[in-house]
Amino acid sequence: MNHTPWLVVGALVVTTFLLKGAGSLVMGDRELPSWFPRFVEYLTPALLAVLVVTQLVGSSDADGLAFDARIAGFAAALAAWRLKAPVPLVVLVAAAVTAATRALL
Repeated sequence: MNHTPWLVVGALVVTTFLLKGAGSLVMGDRELPSWFPRFVEYLTPALLAVLVVTQLVGSSDADGLAFDARIAGFAAALAAWRLKAPVPLVVLVAAAVTAATRALL
């Protein structure tokens, strides 16, 4: 059995706890700079967008990009979300369109 993924998860958990504790120790009772909350507010969606895009068009090939059925599934999910569909339905639409596109290609 490969234990590497669990070691990585454990290391991330420990690192997260250390960073959270280090922030309190370093800052003490001082206020954060006024720009910091805005920075964190914009950083979260940016990181999420990077993760979505890399999973959407990422490839293990040498060219690094793969435009396939995932794009169609994402477009369908985006359309369903814009039409205010419930999240479970958005996921089902994305899965169905991705599967149908893969079956046709």
